[in-house]
Amino acid sequence: MNAMKNRVQLIGNVGNEPEVKTFDGGKKVANITVATNDYYINDKGDKVEQTEWHRVTAWGKTAEIIEKYVKKGKEIAIDGKLTHRSYDDKDGNKRYITEVVANDILLLGK
Repeated sequence: MNAMKNRVQLIGNVGNEPEVKTFDGGKKVANITVATNDYYINDKGDKVEQTEWHRVTAWGKTAEIIEKYVKKGKEIAIDGKLTHRSYDDKDGNKRYITEVVANDILLLGK
């Protein structure tokens, strides 16, 4: 069996306009949120929609594609890896972030 890998694949809708930053050397980073929907039947027999929000970060060429073509509401497929990081907020509280670092994206829909 091949070694297990940290890999995430999502298909969903972009929840915000991309936030793109360009660094001194010209390298770019793009941040978006992506909503994925799932459905289940509750104990009363009703179909219930559950939406999950995912933070997505892309670097380099992938960030440039997001900057140029991705808009809020656009359906997108993402292939990447799951990462975790932490920081201290202005009040000194430790905050944790889980995000997907995108390796590839595919623009879907219209």
